[in-house]
Amino acid sequence: MNQLSDIKWDDRGLVPCIVQDVDTKDVLMLAYMNAESLQQTMEIGETVFWSRSRQELWHKGATSGNVQKVVRLLYDCDADTLLALVKPAGPACHTGEYTCFYREWDADAPQA
Repeated sequence: MNQLSDIKWDDRGLVPCIVQDVDTKDVLMLAYMNAESLQQTMEIGETVFWSRSRQELWHKGATSGNVQKVVRLLYDCDADTLLALVKPAGPACHTGEYTCFYREWDADAPQA
């Protein structure tokens, strides 16, 4: 990917990546990539992220089988956010939900 040098990495060398189902347009998840995970994503055609909690590369679906085939990879006008349009092989969320964004904010609920 010759645009790798265009990306504006944060101070940890990461960039957020929004993952969206190419067919339904549902936002599936938000994860982070570093230069190595972005390069691997482009090479294998499936999403590879940087796990901030484990401090290691994370090939989405390598264990569960819920891989995400990358159809298109875009970056925004500021080059500080990626958008991966994918064909998911299963749920995106570790809870088993199709998307990580399955909980709705209840504006009427009392706030602590």
